[in-house]
Amino acid sequence: MDRLFSLGGRTALVTGASGTLGGHFARVLHGAGARVALAARRTEATARLAAELGDGAVPVPLDVTDAGSIAACYAAAEAAFGEACSIIVNNAGIAVTKPVLEMAPEDFDGVLDVNLRGCFLVAQEGARRLVAAKRPGSIVNIASVLGTRIIPGVAGYTAAKAGLLHMTRQMAVEFARYGIRVNAIAPGYVASDINAGFFASEPGQAMLKRVPQRRLGTPEDLTGPLLLLASDAGAHMTGSTITVDGGHSINSL
Repeated sequence: MDRLFSLGGRTALVTGASGTLGGHFARVLHGAGARVALAARRTEATARLAAELGDGAVPVPLDVTDAGSIAACYAAAEAAFGEACSIIVNNAGIAVTKPVLEMAPEDFDGVLDVNLRGCFLVAQEGARRLVAAKRPGSIVNIASVLGTRIIPGVAGYTAAKAGLLHMTRQMAVEFARYGIRVNAIAPGYVASDINAGFFASEPGQAMLKRVPQRRLGTPEDLTGPLLLLASDAGAHMTGSTITVDGGHSINSL
């Protein structure tokens, strides 16, 4: 069983590694034996995380909206580890909270640029490098239950996550012939630096009452799904989405 979930000898890249979820994902992969490139714009935060993790963790600058930055990030990871990254966690994301009637075009475009286009470019570049190296791999896109349902005020976020779910299936079909699996995790409301303010508010507390488990998720709730999709335990899974939301998406109340 340990061997099935082991990531020993593998290399991984986690985008948005400076944030709450990205940092957790990096710790999980590193703890399972992978060498991990910690990719983010906030390089001071990833440098601290790399120092915490020790050997096998390197901070790498990354702006997912810039194709040149993405290529340089992969090149730096390959130089550090000596091989292409075979596990890619597409986690970088932002949110802008405004009603549709008040949302400027640049607000909407900015969210899609990071949350959808950025994920596309990161997955595309990573897959190209794996194909060139003739190596299998696993891409895990961090989506959201808001890819299939909505809440007021986050039109760009819901649109991007809906697109990411469908893009996951598209890439899964196209990459299967190369031995590259593409899956998604769709968290519900997980405590993070992006949503802390909202869930401290009255509307946020009211929303939590509609979650059957009556609590926010934690980063630790995503550990099992991540290891399943990244490891050989999920070898026959591609194009799948694992929902982790405390039952919220099946609750009609």
